[in-house]
Amino acid sequence: MKDLTEALEARAKPEGLEWLREASAAVAADATVLRTRFAMVGRKVGRDPLDPGADPADVWAWTVDDAARVLLLKAAGERAEGELAELYRFGDAAERRGVLRALPYLDIGDRGLPLVDDAIRTNDTRLIAAALGPYATEHLSDAQYDQAVLKCVFVGVPITGLDGIPSRVTPDGARMLGAFVHERVAAGRDLPPEVWTVIDKYPPAEEIAAIEAELQSPFEDRRAAAERALSYRSQRV
Repeated sequence: MKDLTEALEARAKPEGLEWLREASAAVAADATVLRTRFAMVGRKVGRDPLDPGADPADVWAWTVDDAARVLLLKAAGERAEGELAELYRFGDAAERRGVLRALPYLDIGDRGLPLVDDAIRTNDTRLIAAALGPYATEHLSDAQYDQAVLKCVFVGVPITGLDGIPSRVTPDGARMLGAFVHERVAAGRDLPPEVWTVIDKYPPAEEIAAIEAELQSPFEDRRAAAERALSYRSQRV
C-alpha cells in the first residue's frame, strides 16, 4: 500500500491528492459515501497511467484512478466489503476496474470471486486484466485459472502480464491451450508467441504432435500458421 500511495503522490496533481484525502476521511467516517465519491475519482484525481513510462494501451498497466479508487476502498476498512457489489454493478468500466484492483488489498477471503468471475466472462480486455491479479491467483481453483488463461488468449490479453504465470500452470491447462493453438493453426490463424510459456511447462505430446502435423497440410495457410507457431516455440528454447 505504501508503494501505491507513493506512486500516486508522484503522478497526481496536488488538488487531486487533496480531494482524495478529504474523500478518504469522509469514507472512513461513513462507508456509504463511497456511493458518490467512487464515480468522481477519475475526474478529480486523473486517468493517466500510474507509471509515467507505461504504454497507455497496455491492459495490465495501472492508472492514476485505479490507485486512487483502491486507496478510497481501503479507507473504508472492513465496511468496504458491503459496498463492493453495488459499486461494481452500477459502475462504469473504470469504476469496475477500481473494485477489481482493490480486491488483493481488502480482507474479504474468497468472497470477491463472483466479481472476478463476472469480469472474466466479459470481452473487456482491461476488465479481464484487472480481475486477474494476485487476488485471482490466490483464490481461483485450478480449473478456473486454466479457463482464465484460455480466455486471455482468446480475447487478446497478453498472458505475460498474468499474475501466476507460469507458477499456476497445470498439465490440464497446458493441454487445453495446446489444443486451442492447434485449432488456430488449423484455421490458418496466428497466435501470440507467449502461449508456449504455458504449453511447455507440461508439454502435451498429442496436441504438439497435431500442431507439427499441420506442417504437412495440403493447405498453404495451415502450413504457414504451423511454421509460425513452432518458430515461436523454438525461439524460447
